[in-house]
Amino acid sequence: MMKKIEQFIEKNHMIENGDRIIAGVSGGADSVCLLFVLLELRKKYDIEIIAVHVNHCIRGEDALSDEQFTVDLCKTQDVRCIVFRKEVELIAKNRKQSVEEAGRDVRREVFFQVLEEEQGTKIAMAHHQNDNAETFLMNISRGTGVKGLGGIRPVNGNVIRPLLCMTRAQIEEFVKSKQCGWCTDKTNNEQEYTRNKIRHAVLPVLEQQVNSHAIQHMNETMEQLRDVWDYMEVQTQEAMNLCVEQTEKGELQIDKEHYDKLHQVIQSMVLKKCLSDIAGAQRNLTSAHIEAMAQLMGKQCGKSRNLPYEVEAIRNYRGILLRKRKHKEEETKGETEEIALNIPGKTYLPKRNLILECLIRKKDEIIMDEIPQKPYTKWFDYDIIKGNLTVRSRRTGDYIVIDKMGKKQKIKSYFVNEKIPAEQRNLIPLICDGEEVIWIVGYRMSSACQVVKTTKNILEITVMEEKENVRKD
Repeated sequence: MMKKIEQFIEKNHMIENGDRIIAGVSGGADSVCLLFVLLELRKKYDIEIIAVHVNHCIRGEDALSDEQFTVDLCKTQDVRCIVFRKEVELIAKNRKQSVEEAGRDVRREVFFQVLEEEQGTKIAMAHHQNDNAETFLMNISRGTGVKGLGGIRPVNGNVIRPLLCMTRAQIEEFVKSKQCGWCTDKTNNEQEYTRNKIRHAVLPVLEQQVNSHAIQHMNETMEQLRDVWDYMEVQTQEAMNLCVEQTEKGELQIDKEHYDKLHQVIQSMVLKKCLSDIAGAQRNLTSAHIEAMAQLMGKQCGKSRNLPYEVEAIRNYRGILLRKRKHKEEETKGETEEIALNIPGKTYLPKRNLILECLIRKKDEIIMDEIPQKPYTKWFDYDIIKGNLTVRSRRTGDYIVIDKMGKKQKIKSYFVNEKIPAEQRNLIPLICDGEEVIWIVGYRMSSACQVVKTTKNILEITVMEEKENVRKD
């Protein structure tokens, strides 16, 4: 048995000389086996073993008995043992988890805590092939992708599972040979927990009535699926390098042109990877969310989808932009505030970091060839301005005159036609006379306000960036 385990460890590069291994030891047959395996490996590798026992404080005297058994066993084997007592039922209630789920999370949290405090290098856990088969059946029953079908990995970061090549029967046989005994958790026989139902009601049927090597075959299949998943991840990363760009704000832009050339499987993985990167989590991300993003890619610009973890996907002219959803006040940043222009004079827009300077010029004092062509300086026929000019962001009903015949165009339509990304439209200053926009700053001015032969007074507006420490009120 040890030879098989050593080959498995070497194949998966689990242990190196100098490792300080934090081993989870509950007192059950699996963890006792793990402890003795590590003790055997200590003869071959220069490793240190620190055992960690977590008492869930659920089974009263039985739990205390398991704790004492583990402490005594470690002492006889000259292994340091650190014991934690955690009120798992209370923790489960506070976290709104099942006791089974809370127990698993608490154990992992404790192991990683000790790993950091003791400057460990690896966490060794006692999962075996039966555990992996149970995980496989649970995942496939609840619904999962290729990654979930790969089951438990032998190595996941700094977590190693040296017994994942062994069945529960082989483990118990090994522990019996050590003549040290082990603890039996009575809750493992209860049908209350989902995993126990599979353990006692499903796997035995598969082994006894379908194939005696069912567990072994499931583990072999999972190994193949893990290889497939690893290959898919490599392909996904290559695709990400081609079609995904991170903006200065930390948003992710997915380029449709490159995305469309990808295989459908890789497309889905790219979308999921981008979504999980922006979300910072994966737990509540489902195939329905990925499908919503895929459908959005075929929609018209400006469409969007709200996704978990406050993420929004926006269809723009390049493809899909993924970002954290902004609250209303953050999204507008006060840009809808309407500010009257000082004519003549300067108008400061601190939230935009801009200054608008207005000058009045007499027509007979200038040469028509001097009309500026700069995008941020424009001349307007001041004689036809109806009211007080203001600067603000777009509003429903805004329009601009686009020809000498007085034809009007909605500002929304203009933005669409000019392919201005939806996320930028609220940030563009508009110089307005009521609902009529006379200048979309940086883009175009109204045809109705152009300087003509009959113009007597010219309004010159220059927009410039406000620099630090230069403002004088």
